[in-house]
Amino acid sequence: MNETSEASQNVTFETTAGDVAAELNRRGIAADETVTVTLLPEPERFAGRRESRVRVVAAGLTDADIDRLIKQAQHEVEPNLG
Repeated sequence: MNETSEASQNVTFETTAGDVAAELNRRGIAADETVTVTLLPEPERFAGRRESRVRVVAAGLTDADIDRLIKQAQHEVEPNLG
């Protein structure tokens, strides 16, 4: 995690989305305190991935479901590769 202190009360830190709550808790920030979060997404490696993931999750699929579907598709096409 990268951390810089900009002022006595302003702190900027970098963490993953999944670890935000844990990091705030580690810093002693209570769950009912107001914080401001600024999103600075990394450049997309694959165009449209974020938008596609939103649709897949909205359809009720989990990351495990997505991984399972990808593996299933890989197994379906592997016999045709040779």
